[in-house]
Amino acid sequence: MKKLIDYINSKVLVRITSLQTASVLTRIIAGILTSKAIAVFIGPVGLALIGNLQNFVSSFQTVAILGFYNGAVKYVSEFKDDVIALSKVISTIFYAAFVSTILVSFFCYFNAELINDLIFPIYNDYTYVIQIFAIVLPFYALNMFSFSIMNGFSKYKILIVINIIGQILSVSIALLLIYQKKLDGALVSVVIAEALIFLITLVGIINRRSLAPLIRVDRINYRFFKDMGSYSLMALFTAVFMPLVTIAIRSYIRDNVGYKDAGFWEAMIRISKYCLMLVSSLIALYILPRFSEINDAKEFKKEVFSFYKTVVPILAVGLFIVYLLRSIIVPIVFSSEFEPVKDLFLWQLLGDFIKILSIVIAYQFLAKKMFWHYILTEAFLIITLYTTSIYFIDLFDGVKGAVVAHFVSYVMYYGIILLIFGSSLFGVDTEKNV
Repeated sequence: MKKLIDYINSKVLVRITSLQTASVLTRIIAGILTSKAIAVFIGPVGLALIGNLQNFVSSFQTVAILGFYNGAVKYVSEFKDDVIALSKVISTIFYAAFVSTILVSFFCYFNAELINDLIFPIYNDYTYVIQIFAIVLPFYALNMFSFSIMNGFSKYKILIVINIIGQILSVSIALLLIYQKKLDGALVSVVIAEALIFLITLVGIINRRSLAPLIRVDRINYRFFKDMGSYSLMALFTAVFMPLVTIAIRSYIRDNVGYKDAGFWEAMIRISKYCLMLVSSLIALYILPRFSEINDAKEFKKEVFSFYKTVVPILAVGLFIVYLLRSIIVPIVFSSEFEPVKDLFLWQLLGDFIKILSIVIAYQFLAKKMFWHYILTEAFLIITLYTTSIYFIDLFDGVKGAVVAHFVSYVMYYGIILLIFGSSLFGVDTEKNV
């Protein structure tokens, strides 16, 4: 526990967390403002459509960069003082992601009508939105490439500042587009958001020492490509399949319960995301790097229970307060039309609480590159989430079934995680590796 508290005091709060907190708060405020505008000018039906597009965009953005971000950060950080090795790393990442992004862009552009029919109801034609996404996708890839290098060089301050300014610019344009073009404007804002952030990134790095001369075709190294493969596949698996399952569940709600109900579920998902954003940021900042350093079960157990003792009680109190204030939160974030969302809070927030408990431990899969453990448990979660959602939506004859499924799925997932790490967490303390 002391190590976590010392970390929070010395590194997070003092060095970067004041800015990181500002970044997270900016994202939350931007999300709330956008949600409010959608609620007022478009309504629940539009929110459901926007949710589908966001899931599609998220999935294909990760495919475009081959899920390289975490692996890129790791290897840039490792070889930042070795010019030749660094050149091989960034050359390999740049050209692999370049080819992948171009292929994905072409696929989306020339299959925009098919994609439109898959993520939107047949009577909605937003083919042009998919084509805009295809055109701006390379800017997202460049943005993430720049971010991975800055992150690898520990340029936390400029990264956070870029994120803050980018969020302000994105939400400003989104609000303007929603006000002027309603649903069409909201959909366009979803697909151009990352391109706008790249403009800020470009300004942020233009006066710094350029790494462009290090990006050379003859420096492509297939060993680095192979080494990053596990990071890539783990990132791709969740980032591709989870959004697609979310689209499938939302479509099932739309077809079997109602279009508005699909919008209500999307509204609950958004509130859930805002609630967990700060603690998720802390987990990414502390848990993953710390688990990467740990090599024995005793230290692993100590860190997990330290997090449980320090952060989890605060999370529990926060979620309980959110539940008590749900009658105030819903009309503030959305509008009176979203009144039914209040009935979804209990099961969603309970599921979110269990989700955090499980994710803290499951980060060990990423830290130690436990590839098959990660893939199989994520596959179990995704399949369980879909099947239980269909079952409970039919059982409750309404969208409440989706949030009950969220809770049940994460309870089952947490159970699997505890079974895998049971000996490390509950066995006799030893110095064995984890």
